[in-house]
Amino acid sequence: MTNKYYEFFCPVKVIAGKAALEHIPFELTSLAAKRPMIITDKGVRAAGLLEPVIAACEESGLDIVTIYDDVPPDSSTTVVSAIAKVYRKEKCDSIIAVGGGSAIDTGKAVNILVSEGGDDIAEYSGAGILKHPLKPFFVVPTTAGTGSEVTSVAVISDEKKGVKLPYSSPFLLPNAAVIDPRMTLTLPPHITAATAMDALTHATEAFTCMAKNPLSDAYATAAVKKVSQSLLKVMDQPKDEDGRLDLAQASTMAGIAFSNSMVGLVHSLGHATGAICHLPHGLCMSLYLPYVLEFNLESIREPLGELLLYLEGPEVYSATPSARRAEASISAIRKLRDELYKRCKLPRTLKETEKVLENQLEAIASMALDDGSIMFNPREVSLEDAMTILRRAWA
Repeated sequence: MTNKYYEFFCPVKVIAGKAALEHIPFELTSLAAKRPMIITDKGVRAAGLLEPVIAACEESGLDIVTIYDDVPPDSSTTVVSAIAKVYRKEKCDSIIAVGGGSAIDTGKAVNILVSEGGDDIAEYSGAGILKHPLKPFFVVPTTAGTGSEVTSVAVISDEKKGVKLPYSSPFLLPNAAVIDPRMTLTLPPHITAATAMDALTHATEAFTCMAKNPLSDAYATAAVKKVSQSLLKVMDQPKDEDGRLDLAQASTMAGIAFSNSMVGLVHSLGHATGAICHLPHGLCMSLYLPYVLEFNLESIREPLGELLLYLEGPEVYSATPSARRAEASISAIRKLRDELYKRCKLPRTLKETEKVLENQLEAIASMALDDGSIMFNPREVSLEDAMTILRRAWA
């Protein structure tokens, strides 16, 4: 299943560790930026996460005149236009996005408007539309999950039309991703769990789907290992900085992996479920992962078996006969989900979410078949197949 030809691209500088935030001013001034705008949401600001960023900038004489802290959980074209207006009015020259996937996607979209001009972000939707580098853009993730800080895509809702607009361009990649464990210390348990499972899914799909390659494999396996070793530790000791840093790095590594090797059916089903039932993305990933791996099993037996080494460690791996390793990997993921359910009630089935109705399954299945990720799934998926997986995931 190895590809004879592949491309691997990740030009994002990663600044990571316990004083990473303090390096932001140096990065800004090296790009001649003096008036950054911070884009974030109310929760991040209320948790006091902007303080170290602002303090670092003020100490080195940078003006942070503009903070936009009203990004909604599902960002929209209206929000993006509103922020772009503020950016222009305040004569900002760069963007620091601080937050989860939504704040980062919003930052990417705002950067398109303030760099390219215009008020309608919908005009730039699609792939390959952007032809020039955008303004300096930095990302400080506050959840360890989406990997959005190292991907060249963004998704913004068009509320009037009721659709999600995709954006894809290498120019959307930030100049640097700043990974600091202080930013995830206050994450509540269920978000810690769901976002880590998001990273685990990115890595697992990157390692088992059609476009995998040796470079993405290296990032994917490293991410799986970090999540497996640190997630339960962090669930039991939320203030464990080393564990938090491990999860944040795992998310970044998984992001690099999947943006180079793509994802598969877990994402297709997850995107559809998110759109129809409004469930958080990380939760959808955690829900569907074992069921899709079972469906793909015969096409991915070898790579899935290899993942056992990173999921369970060398002792378990060597004690498991090679013919049973793929199944053992799925069991390891199920076991992890059971442990998370014990600690924070992270749902393992669609029924446990209490938000999905059985009569929505057909709509989810047909929407999933139209999702781009499905092209890279190692096994062809029919509507009937999708329904079977959804019924399994139901209860």
